[in-house]
Amino acid sequence: MIRHTVVFVLKHAHGSLQEKAFLRDAKVLKEIPGVEKFEQLKQVSKKNDYQFGFSMEFKDQAAYDAYNVHPKHVAFVQDRWEREVERFLEIDYVPL
Repeated sequence: MIRHTVVFVLKHAHGSLQEKAFLRDAKVLKEIPGVEKFEQLKQVSKKNDYQFGFSMEFKDQAAYDAYNVHPKHVAFVQDRWEREVERFLEIDYVPL
């Protein structure tokens, strides 16, 4: 199993219609075959200034690789993520 996580800051004002639209439209990612346990998260720690997080799991490396090249993922990254995310940190985990 691979747990794919990303924390990020949007370019949009907090609570704006643009922020809400981004989060709504990001739900397309959970429709991609192989995506399990998709979550959108609000970051609340005072130890960093990221705003949101996405978390999802994949059965194996093949499922994760297929997700990365899936047309819905590629389109979301090109059309939304690259334009609307100010900065991010991506971390992928596997169980020990």
